[in-house]
Amino acid sequence: MRKVLFLLLLSIPNALSSSAELDVPLSSPFFSLLFYLMCLLLSAVHVIVCTSTENSCYFCTISWLIAIGVMIFISGLLCVILSLLGKMCANTKSPKKSPLPSGYDRLELDVLLLVGTVGHVLTLGSSSFIEEEHQTWYFLINTLCLALSQQICRKYFLVKDSNVQLSTSRSKRYGDANESFSSKDSDIYTLPESDSKINKLNTSGLFKCYEKWIALASPWVILICCRLLRSLNQTGVQWAHRPDFGHWLTSSDHKAALSLLSAVSLGMIFVLVQRRCHLVSKIALALGLLGIYSYRSAIGNVVFPWQQHNQDISKGIIEARFVYVFVLGILFTGTKDLLKSQLFISDSKTKCKGLWEIYSGLVLLIALLFRPHNLPVLVFCLLIQNIMMTFIWNILKYDATQITIMHYWFGQAFFYFQGNSNNIATVDISAGFVGLDDFVEIPAILLTTIATYAGPLLWAIHLICYLSSEMIRSSSANAQGCFCYALLRSVPITVYIILVTSLRYHLFIWSVFSPKLLYEGIQAFLTAAICVFITAMDKN
Repeated sequence: MRKVLFLLLLSIPNALSSSAELDVPLSSPFFSLLFYLMCLLLSAVHVIVCTSTENSCYFCTISWLIAIGVMIFISGLLCVILSLLGKMCANTKSPKKSPLPSGYDRLELDVLLLVGTVGHVLTLGSSSFIEEEHQTWYFLINTLCLALSQQICRKYFLVKDSNVQLSTSRSKRYGDANESFSSKDSDIYTLPESDSKINKLNTSGLFKCYEKWIALASPWVILICCRLLRSLNQTGVQWAHRPDFGHWLTSSDHKAALSLLSAVSLGMIFVLVQRRCHLVSKIALALGLLGIYSYRSAIGNVVFPWQQHNQDISKGIIEARFVYVFVLGILFTGTKDLLKSQLFISDSKTKCKGLWEIYSGLVLLIALLFRPHNLPVLVFCLLIQNIMMTFIWNILKYDATQITIMHYWFGQAFFYFQGNSNNIATVDISAGFVGLDDFVEIPAILLTTIATYAGPLLWAIHLICYLSSEMIRSSSANAQGCFCYALLRSVPITVYIILVTSLRYHLFIWSVFSPKLLYEGIQAFLTAAICVFITAMDKN
């Protein structure tokens, strides 16, 4: 008996080592997407139950900190058990732990994107979900940010020899920027050569040192931005009556705060957009943004520091048309480069520059059409695009389909961040009169449509620019993104038409379902125009 106990004591280190028969995987489950989704689900159930007036549970009587700790423990324990069951079913024994397969991360994200997109389509048959559709998109992009966060954690902390792999991939991404497209199916991401500031940042030792921590913080920064945007404009039906930060800014008592916020927002727009423009376009962009502030000052929305409070208010027609001149100039420069790359020389760099010029002109036009309190929405849109492009997509190396779905999700979310809803009453018709003496039908419809669908339109144009740049070295990236984007819009509207036809005798057919059908129809028209543009641009 003593010998047996002695042998057991000697075998304890081997039993607790990683090469033992029963190896409890703690790190992998806690960095899995299932763990975060379980925590999110349990937290949501806890909030619903404890805020209900009819039901209650034991966790409602304890503090929130203890309840959250218990939910995290339950989620982790469930993930560990499922991981053990998976290993037992796989029946694979290896002396050492091997890193997760390369396609495992992609499979998790593909499942999330597919379930989220299909789940949104299934909610179109409910009037309550249509009225509060913004909540669906807010939930989807928040879940997407959590999924991106856990994938970045897995990349830097779970994969062995990650530093070697990272340095190798970085040398491939940043060292071969001048090479031609050597492979049609390559998914290597690099930064565009026209973006010299990012190239300098990436080649510096400072960025290499802090790249991991910046990438880890990026999804959480996006989450914070989205939370701030939700407080800016209340939309939907249930909480539309509640005061928000936008109403506070538009009050006449807070005109100084609105003026300061508008000036800072216009400055941030210039900083985020100008680095991809030519020198002439940079000057035009700066003058255009200054003209936007002058236009808003002329109509009485904001004030200059030296302006008197009793100054006369005008329509601002001269100032608005002054901005239109610069918008047309930037769009003309981009169109010229785009046609040059299509007709005369087949150059991807020139095409990329032309597309970014068109994108910059569209940003300037949207900044003119937006009300001053909505300018932070445009700033956060540009900021999130830059963060995801620099610190997420370039590092995790997603394919064109995944990036297209992410653009679509964020575009739909920013449609509601603007303050829009599925109600006709939230359409800002004043955008159709910017720079016009009287009502002119075609320009008014065009300007109102651009102002209403600014979020989806900006993300769609950014998708075209991103897929056409040298970040994705694949000749089929544009075609793949175009097909995926068209599919993302055609399937929901097809299903919705069938549902509306079957629900034509519903009580809310005119107040809920019909306005939503109008919004879907106009967005389908814009999607068709974007797909035609991609198809025409992709033919060399």
